[in-house]
Amino acid sequence: MNLLIDMGNTRLKWAVATAGQLTAGSPLLNTEINRHELIDAWKGIGMPQRIAVSCVSASGLLELVQSVAFELWLDVDIIVATSQAQACGVINAYQQPEKLGVDRWLSLIAVWRQYRKPVCIVDCGTAITVDLIDADGRHQGGLISPGLTLMKKSLGQGTAALAFSEASHVFPPSPANFTEAAIYSGTLVAAIGLIEHVLSKQAANTQLILTGGDAELIAGQLDVAAIVDPDLVLRGLSCVLSE
Repeated sequence: MNLLIDMGNTRLKWAVATAGQLTAGSPLLNTEINRHELIDAWKGIGMPQRIAVSCVSASGLLELVQSVAFELWLDVDIIVATSQAQACGVINAYQQPEKLGVDRWLSLIAVWRQYRKPVCIVDCGTAITVDLIDADGRHQGGLISPGLTLMKKSLGQGTAALAFSEASHVFPPSPANFTEAAIYSGTLVAAIGLIEHVLSKQAANTQLILTGGDAELIAGQLDVAAIVDPDLVLRGLSCVLSE
């Protein structure tokens, strides 16, 4: 059994992998993570053979995770994943491969292992990232845009009259008659437009896969079919360990 940990900008997700099957645990918000929360989450899973970590969050959180892991399992082997020029059949398109976000790299590995066809991966998280991979496992590059919440916050920070709201109301992506709905709809339409524009330039058999915290919301508003897969990074970690 291996422990897989995906440390994003907002949440920590984790799962145990046994014989290639993932069993996900409850995600933890980065702002609420402490030593006791991690110990409570992992103390009942038994000692893993290895721990694989993807980390794009603050280094202090990674240090905390490593410290708790060694407290629970003194001699456990911890592997912190990094982006490579080539791994698991996938070729990285970046001129400096290590500069590609490791979460994006692991998602590419996961979709290549499963689909072996052209895929457009959209991570709808703090940032919206788009990555393309062809039928031969060659990464075609990607795009990065602010995520929905980041777009809303930037309006609040950059203007005097458009305050950011944490309200979770859902509005249709259409012209609105009050500011909160207009901001919600405008940011959602921006994300939809980005995804549909990129996909329109790809081969007709390109599979669209969404992941990340806003994936379900955005997928429900697209005019194209999409698969929502919340565990791409965790599955990518599992693939790396299996090599």
